[in-house]
Amino acid sequence: MHELTTWLSGTADPRTFPYPAVLHEFHRVGKHFVEKELLALLDETRARVAGATAAGGDEARLLSDFLDVTLDKWDGRYDYRSYLALRLLRLPCGADDPPPAEDDATSRRGRDQLFVRLVADALAFELAAAAHTTDLLPQQRPGPPVVTKRCRLGVRAALPPLARLGLVGAVGDGGPTTTAAAALHAVAADLDADGDQTLRLSMLPVHVTHDEYLFIRVLQAYECLFAGVADELRAAVAALAGAAPRAAADRLGYAGDLLGAAGPLFSLLATMQAESFRTFRQYTEGASAIQSRSYKLVESLCRTPEGDRLDSVAYRSVPEVRSLVRAGQPTIDEAYRSAVRAGRLDGADRTLVARRMETFAGALLQWRRTHHRIATRMLGPRSGTGYTEGTPYLAAVRDVPVFTAGTADSRPVDPIGGHTA
Repeated sequence: MHELTTWLSGTADPRTFPYPAVLHEFHRVGKHFVEKELLALLDETRARVAGATAAGGDEARLLSDFLDVTLDKWDGRYDYRSYLALRLLRLPCGADDPPPAEDDATSRRGRDQLFVRLVADALAFELAAAAHTTDLLPQQRPGPPVVTKRCRLGVRAALPPLARLGLVGAVGDGGPTTTAAAALHAVAADLDADGDQTLRLSMLPVHVTHDEYLFIRVLQAYECLFAGVADELRAAVAALAGAAPRAAADRLGYAGDLLGAAGPLFSLLATMQAESFRTFRQYTEGASAIQSRSYKLVESLCRTPEGDRLDSVAYRSVPEVRSLVRAGQPTIDEAYRSAVRAGRLDGADRTLVARRMETFAGALLQWRRTHHRIATRMLGPRSGTGYTEGTPYLAAVRDVPVFTAGTADSRPVDPIGGHTA
């Protein structure tokens, strides 16, 4: 590859790395099929920039993170987190995670902005493919009705964070679906005023099937969402353990709103063509959502997993979270009980916190059940990727209680339609 060999023969300055040329090769064939010669050059690049990365430069760090994603299969460490390029997106991935924002408002705003950008980018790709202005991932393109439906659901999924950002009006109201999707992309571009290229670099499908673009962006959006939920739950635990435990209700309410408003994401994912999914998933072996660190953090912050759950493949897939649990990570369950026993949480405050816990539990249970339904639709009885049992596993854990203190199971409306059993 001329551009990369030229770069290596020069100063190998991270600021001038030929990202477009490398991305083009990955997109042309899919990550699983990239030629070994290119991967060897990227491995050489990694060795060349190791010292610069240690020095801490932003460009060197970006290049290091990009190489971490592009060389995962070459290194034999390909997994869910590298598939989704979580480190590039500065989302929790279990190693060298970015430090938390200085304040809650900044953290929440940053998550909302990233969520909007991810969804908007997915819709922009749909519109570009429909208009024949891109040749990226050309196989098994969806028809116009599916594209319109995806635009409608994507805009709907983006509305809650847009509202929190004060930007709903910029998307418009009541206009054509594709027009709203284009407006959403314009809003997302304004949110990226600094020209952050991590979003573009984080799209590295394993194959050239059209729907893998949607699949990756939706999963990245869910990782963004669960990272935010985990932050809120940590703060709720701290509030319950402090002098003002009622403040936990606000945190739980915000976390529940994040989950409850994310239903359209699953509806968006449900538009994926089953044949397309089965085409590209055969090359994602080793990457499974069971490896999601943020989801396990959410689950383990609600209550301490039971012994068999903690020793299952689900937690063995996220050893850093398993270690936190074994080290005595505090939970909502424990903090709530402690606050009640100590008399710090009673009366109307206790009722409010318990109600918010129940609402959050209902939203999380609904997420699990809908996840199971969509996986069943796409996979049937097939095993999951990442050496998991697939839909039987999801069926077994979908109704595991979220809390054991202060709540009862609920039966909310399915965001795709109807009720769950």
